[in-house]
Amino acid sequence: MNKSFPLFQRLLQQLIAAGLLTGVALSAFAAVINISLDDDPGKLDPTQSSMIVERMVYQSIYDKLVDLDENGKIVPMLAQRWTISDDQKTYTLYLQKGVKFQDGTPFNAKAVEFNLLRGQEKNSLRRNDLKYIKQITVVDDSTIKLELSTPFAPFLSILTDRAGMMSSPDAVKKYGDDYVNNPVGTGPFIYKGRLKGATITLEKNPHYWQAGLPKADGVVYKIMNDVNVAFNNLRSGQVDITNRFPYKEITNIDAGAKYSVINKPSLGFRGFYLNTSKPPFDKKEVREAVDILIDRNAIAKVVYNGAVAPSHSPFSKAQFAHGEADAPPKVDLARAKALLKAAGKEGGFSFRLTLPTTPYESQVGQMVQGMLRPAGISVTLEKAELATQIESGKAGTYEGLFVGWSGRPDPDQNVYDFVVTNGSLNYSKYGTKEVDDLLQQARLESNDAKRKAFYDQAMQILVKDVPYVYLNHDNVLFGISKSVKGFRYVPDGVIRTATLAK
Repeated sequence: MNKSFPLFQRLLQQLIAAGLLTGVALSAFAAVINISLDDDPGKLDPTQSSMIVERMVYQSIYDKLVDLDENGKIVPMLAQRWTISDDQKTYTLYLQKGVKFQDGTPFNAKAVEFNLLRGQEKNSLRRNDLKYIKQITVVDDSTIKLELSTPFAPFLSILTDRAGMMSSPDAVKKYGDDYVNNPVGTGPFIYKGRLKGATITLEKNPHYWQAGLPKADGVVYKIMNDVNVAFNNLRSGQVDITNRFPYKEITNIDAGAKYSVINKPSLGFRGFYLNTSKPPFDKKEVREAVDILIDRNAIAKVVYNGAVAPSHSPFSKAQFAHGEADAPPKVDLARAKALLKAAGKEGGFSFRLTLPTTPYESQVGQMVQGMLRPAGISVTLEKAELATQIESGKAGTYEGLFVGWSGRPDPDQNVYDFVVTNGSLNYSKYGTKEVDDLLQQARLESNDAKRKAFYDQAMQILVKDVPYVYLNHDNVLFGISKSVKGFRYVPDGVIRTATLAK
């Protein structure tokens, strides 16, 4: 490669960060990976993050204590190995040596302590993830001991995501509240700047600790809210990877296309809450009637072109807790009418279903509306932004609320807070001691087979109580140029960039 190329490329990146050029300018250079995102990441600080597109960018800037492999198994990262005490309450992490943050400061056990304590602070969105850490002991520069207040089986899994991402303590102290705009990690790429709503530009970390990585000289994230615009940019070569792909185009790829589709199971689920705290959904017979009137297979085919898995549980095939409960029930109008009669709703009823503003979910809402009508159930559809939906969920002011979940590696994080009494994501206002006890036992048990048995028992109750109507599991659905090499599918649905080249 010409020696002047990196200098010229850096000049282009600086111009992009200053808003004088768009990320498109870099797409002509084979050493830069261009990735479209369907939303503009907000805060580039893992302790303040609430968006999946932020996680996309984080994977390039921050390393985590542990990571996931292609099978969803936990593997070493900044922690090269670990031990767990017999009582499952003490985790000792043995850290990689010689690692530095992108600002040149050392990564060590003190830095881990700083990050975990920061993650527990009141203003951190990671505080619930890390609330079971009772004591942190720095043994030496490369060894740290974490004592939990109770056994908590999902703990390592939590460290594969934002709670386990390591920020430079010096940078956090230097920038204060503005650290959200000045991220510094140990990851393969260094943040260089952004044009809000348009691009985020990263440059290769020349001192990255993993030998031979990263492969590319830079990454440019391009914000393209319209999935069809992103698709056209993929076809034209202005984008190398899209984090969304038009469902209707999945079956339209011809043999000469210069792109392919990654279409594999994810960890997430999609569906809608039913507010059990007030009529008509305070009666479980009414909730079950709604549940068995919905044809999930039809929704998967018509709306998503088969790029989702029809579901009846929070556990996809990518998780060990996946079981028989996930098989959707057959549509049964006669039984639904009998359930409504038993609940005193023989003549039917009406309710309001609040939906996201996306066209796909609008289509799902219309199909649900039509599926419930034969039982005398009238559904009024209304659209709301996600922030508004979440607020109404917390306040319990809705009747039906369509909010999905991107999924987490450990099944606990896909079910516990959603259904336990007073859970942080329990917008249904549902709660039974039996389910609470089963899910708590699953948290205390380290053996996956035994944990699955607890989840199976809990699901036997939940499929009848129906606080949440599960519709499908999203697939990881990316468009990717055939010129890109080194892509690694991971079921958490986040694009790893360290190994990418073209």
